[in-house]
Amino acid sequence: MVKDLFERIQNNKGPLGRWASQAEGYFVFPKLEGELGPRMQFGGKDILNWSLNDYLGLANHPEVRQADTDAAIQFGAAYPMGARMMSGHTKYHEQLEEELAAFVMKESAYLLNFGYQGMVSIIDALVTRNDVIVYDVDGHACIIDGVRLHSGKRFTYKHNDIESMEKNLQRATKIANETGGGILFITEGVFGMRGQQGKLKEIVAMKQKYNFRLLVDDAHGFGTLGKTGAGAGEEQGVQDDIDVYFSTFAKSMANIGAFVAADKDVIDYLKYNLRSQMFAKALPMIQTVGSLKRLELLRNHPELKDKLWENVNALQNGLRDKGFNIGDTNTCITPVYLEGSIPEAMIMVNDLRENYGVFLSIVVYPVIPKGIILLRMIPTASHTIDDINETLVAFEAIREKLVNGTYKEIAAKTKVDLDA
Repeated sequence: MVKDLFERIQNNKGPLGRWASQAEGYFVFPKLEGELGPRMQFGGKDILNWSLNDYLGLANHPEVRQADTDAAIQFGAAYPMGARMMSGHTKYHEQLEEELAAFVMKESAYLLNFGYQGMVSIIDALVTRNDVIVYDVDGHACIIDGVRLHSGKRFTYKHNDIESMEKNLQRATKIANETGGGILFITEGVFGMRGQQGKLKEIVAMKQKYNFRLLVDDAHGFGTLGKTGAGAGEEQGVQDDIDVYFSTFAKSMANIGAFVAADKDVIDYLKYNLRSQMFAKALPMIQTVGSLKRLELLRNHPELKDKLWENVNALQNGLRDKGFNIGDTNTCITPVYLEGSIPEAMIMVNDLRENYGVFLSIVVYPVIPKGIILLRMIPTASHTIDDINETLVAFEAIREKLVNGTYKEIAAKTKVDLDA
């Protein structure tokens, strides 16, 4: 007898979904209200917000708000209608692509509607069943899902591990020689959970020994790293050696959309083979024109990045000085690692939000190993030193409660599964 398709999802909500009844609306799918920025409202209370990816503080920059408004007045939300190949192509899309390519020091670029679907489609378009993919085990979900579409061989290497990279390149080379295919190597410029840069310099050095093409997802590096803000490749001095450069507008650009940049022949190929763009409506004019203004500010106002890093250094140095473990982050992303269970983490974050007015992202198993709590903070150029000092005081207080068993005791008295 054929089983009901929904039987599985009714009986197994998944590793995160199982917490929905206790977490939804508070720990996940929270509703932040008010003007975007370091100070917002959550649950009717003012909170200090460390969970916005608005690195350069452009979301509420007056010139950005004006550009978005002007574009909405001139074009409305619908313009242009249709996919780029059919009826959705404009001079503004072309202008943005040209300026993005120049900014990241590539020959050509192509706009994407969304980062996630864009990366999935880029991977799908770049490889055939005869090709081999080698990628970091800690790659973003968009990379994982793009690789899943690949009908050929694929290998993961241990996170940022050079020895594992080379071992898997050797395996990939053997298979590619047999199939007559090529090798696509995928990494991130910045790994968004723990904040480490991908080892781009070391990976590029291996090109002398192995014949592969390098695709880099630099969503968190674009605008934050490098002398001009061109990203992790510029920071490490290997931007020219990145074959396909990808980034999203959802971080430093405070917008919707993404782009891919490479040599012109590669971009020309992708323009005619990226299914996520060929069969999707063009990026709306509000986002396109708005991104032109954001890119202009990013290029011409290096003080925005300077202020960002002033805050990053103050926050990360303050945490280290107080004995907190922030791992080996060398980017803006600031993780704080604590030891505890999921129930303890839930009680701790509730305390942090309700009694200290600090809002941040909490990451637990299965994203990271059991017994570890990761509190992930995103400093921005909009934060102040007072914001940082207030947060450091709050962190010292919650650490003490975690260590002395206060949160464990509270969790035991609530409807939280301590076996998790």
